[in-house]
Amino acid sequence: MIPDYLSLPVFKHISDIVSERGVKAFVIGGYVRDWYLHRPSTDIDVVVAGSGIEVAEELGRRVHSRVSVFKNFGTAMLRVGGVEVEFVGARKESYRADSRKPIVEDGTLEDDQRRRDFTINALAWSLGKEDFGTLVDPFGGMDDLEHCIIRTPCDPDTTFSDDPLRMIRAVRFASQLGFDIWPETFDAIVRNRERIRIVSRERIATELHKIVASPRPSIGFELLDKTGLLELIFPELSRLKGVERRGKHAHKDNFIHTLKVLDNIALKTDDLWLRWAALLHDIAKPATKAYDPRTGWTFHGHEVLGARMIPSIFRNLKLPLNEKMKFVQKMVELHLRPIILSEDMVTDSAVRRLLFDAGDDVEKLMTLCEADITSGNDAKVRRYLANFELVRRKMRDIEEKDRIRNFQPPVTGELIMATYGLPPCREIGDIKAAIKEAILDGQIANDFGEAYALMERLAAEKGLTKSPDAPNPESMACAAVRGGAQLPENKETDAATGRVVSLTANGERAERPRRPRIKRDG
Repeated sequence: MIPDYLSLPVFKHISDIVSERGVKAFVIGGYVRDWYLHRPSTDIDVVVAGSGIEVAEELGRRVHSRVSVFKNFGTAMLRVGGVEVEFVGARKESYRADSRKPIVEDGTLEDDQRRRDFTINALAWSLGKEDFGTLVDPFGGMDDLEHCIIRTPCDPDTTFSDDPLRMIRAVRFASQLGFDIWPETFDAIVRNRERIRIVSRERIATELHKIVASPRPSIGFELLDKTGLLELIFPELSRLKGVERRGKHAHKDNFIHTLKVLDNIALKTDDLWLRWAALLHDIAKPATKAYDPRTGWTFHGHEVLGARMIPSIFRNLKLPLNEKMKFVQKMVELHLRPIILSEDMVTDSAVRRLLFDAGDDVEKLMTLCEADITSGNDAKVRRYLANFELVRRKMRDIEEKDRIRNFQPPVTGELIMATYGLPPCREIGDIKAAIKEAILDGQIANDFGEAYALMERLAAEKGLTKSPDAPNPESMACAAVRGGAQLPENKETDAATGRVVSLTANGERAERPRRPRIKRDG
């Protein structure tokens, strides 16, 4: 009888192949571990006591799947029925002190299990015909699974000195699975922490992503701190630690606060980059900390400086310097705005500016701000959350009325130049900025007609006169509507011609006055 955990057809194919070839093969590692933990997994590792590449190539022929071979690493990979299967020959490894690249030799299954990072990742199922599905567990991995322990299969100092990335992997598995690190294993991480300097930043970043994405990320960052790894790989975050007291004034521990915010947001969203924003939202507090004997500790401008720090942090951690970085920057820079709104009277103008600056990310910003409320005072938390709901309602009302989110002022710099025959100059920027501010302040609607009229008034104040070749405002209004600006209530766009037409009081189109017919002689 085939056990449930080996019921996929691919396991039967592999069993047939290795039996025909007279070699042994085993499913090993994460797929085995995750089956016992009831976690879904689509990555299968197979170790072969012989050539893993030859078995993979034969499997590829039988299931008609392309095989990717990596001869330098002695591995091969293919996709079969929605899962990815990677083959490797059983091997043993040794390391030089100045490198994490192993010296690899052929070995037995137990050699291969011994080189694994942790006992829970050294579990294996046999794929042989005679003992199909038998668990091979020479290092007590099942006991460690049952007791939620992260432990190395051999001497932890050797394990971590050989491959220092395993120290961060221990922390990552503890964070992902909610496991404890075995005391001897933990102490070895502390002793070997300096070895992390030889590991590439890219590989460290991969592990940090997985910690940030874990169900309770604070577990991972607390362990990184306690082992001494955090100050080596992420010093900016480590500097948030600590409380300073002067007289009756003390500030909160911003490291503890940051981890609470990260855990709060992890309950609301799986968005990796919003979680990174939570981790970095107060990153500039150490640099902006100041003491006022009257009011206590302040961190004025930490959101602005924090946003400026994001590119260098992303470069140091080898995180992507693209739109993801810009998103995190935006969240860090704006994270105080909804909180300030929730404390003050919520004005339409302030909400318009928030909608304009946050754009399509405004809901994510609100999620971050709600996660940022970590007070132990329940009444204070309820008050903040109630005020945030008021801000949300205001945003919905104003967005429906003014369509401010991601808006572009309906009068463009090109139109101002064409209307007044100007080259690029300061006056154009001044007029554009004044129109944008007037819309955000609610002085005029987000509407081409009102914006054009304001442009004319501002231009007159600056002594500008219209060019004889100035474009027709009606045709420009059409273009503005196509670009997303809002027409006045008494105008609409004709679908056939694209022209803006007037409406009567009851909403019907007003007839354009006809030109008089001129009788010509002859």
